Amino acid sequence: MDKAGERMNVRRYFDNAATTYPKPEDVYQAMDETARLLGVNAGRGGYENARQASRLIEATKQQVLQFVEAQTEAKVVFTASATLAMNLVIGGIEWKDSDVVYISPFEHNAVARTLHAYQKKWGFSILELPISEERLQIDLDKTEYAFVKNPPAYVFMSHVSNVTGYILEIEEVSRMARSHGAKIVVDASQSCGLLPIDVRNGDIDIVVFAGHKTMYGPFGVAGFVNNTGMALHSFLYGGTGTDSLNLDMPDGEERWEPGSPNVVAISGLRAGLSYLQEHEQVERQERELTQYLVSRLENVPHVRLYLPSDRNRHISMVAFNIEGYKSDEIGMILDQDYGIEVRTGYHCAPLIHKYLKDKDSLGVVRASIGCFTTKEDVDALVDAVKELAEEG
Repeated sequence: MDKAGERMNVRRYFDNAATTYPKPEDVYQAMDETARLLGVNAGRGGYENARQASRLIEATKQQVLQFVEAQTEAKVVFTASATLAMNLVIGGIEWKDSDVVYISPFEHNAVARTLHAYQKKWGFSILELPISEERLQIDLDKTEYAFVKNPPAYVFMSHVSNVTGYILEIEEVSRMARSHGAKIVVDASQSCGLLPIDVRNGDIDIVVFAGHKTMYGPFGVAGFVNNTGMALHSFLYGGTGTDSLNLDMPDGEERWEPGSPNVVAISGLRAGLSYLQEHEQVERQERELTQYLVSRLENVPHVRLYLPSDRNRHISMVAFNIEGYKSDEIGMILDQDYGIEVRTGYHCAPLIHKYLKDKDSLGVVRASIGCFTTKEDVDALVDAVKELAEEG
């Protein structure tokens, strides 16, 4: 077998920012066992299996609260995806045309498109948090000035950029915004389970999470933590298994959870969170591999990296391009010739690319690391990039 054939025998996955893969074996086993032994309609029957399924859901919600270190009155709402969770939050706000809303330039379309749609309906203002183009980080001094000049009613920001891996200063920005009476919503889709999140001081109102990413659960389970009891109206209707003769939706968190809960996916999330609790080295491991990948790519001629200047605020993913190639061309060659799976393009993040100045390359190549990524995987990626850079 030639060298190319040997390379193709091993698939190397670098798209963990889209979804972590593979999952811990315990996740697959938990879902299989739940589907076979507990795949009933939780909260809808008084029999033992239904009660046991309901207990599983409640126990998983308590696990989620531990991972965000929420206030004692915080509530967890499960949804099918983080995008749906963000729609429930944004759609649940009583908007006024006088509201000033800040978003970071790193936001995913789950935030950007949804706010844009409601802005067209309600007429509120959307402003971007200022960033330093040289540092590719939030400019905190300019942010403070912006808040004084145009006080925020709401701030939406990611914890970790899904494009560059930059860890945003959510504590500092939320503290500034709170001094103006703003409500703060954090998209933790790329961080919950990976990085410490502590919202006990109440500066952050809502934390949105994606179960299938850094929490190592499956597709089909995500949600949000309402940390402070922030007022949200529900626009979903249907059966909740409670107060069924009342045509109005109930007042509790179940009003955001009509329909049958996905107990199989939730059991997988519970297993993923348990795995992370038992393997506390995941953050350190991903930081070290991220730094190793950056250190090797930095020395490859004709490779451009898109990094925050503060390397301590960087984790899990590296965005890059190679001179002479479009980003999708790099992805195709890495896949077909090297068996390396990366993500290319704009990554559903419409605002940040004007700062990355990546229009000519049609976005960036994103290599994202998970807890099962190895040093050998990283070396194989770097070797492939070197070959492409030399040929380009």
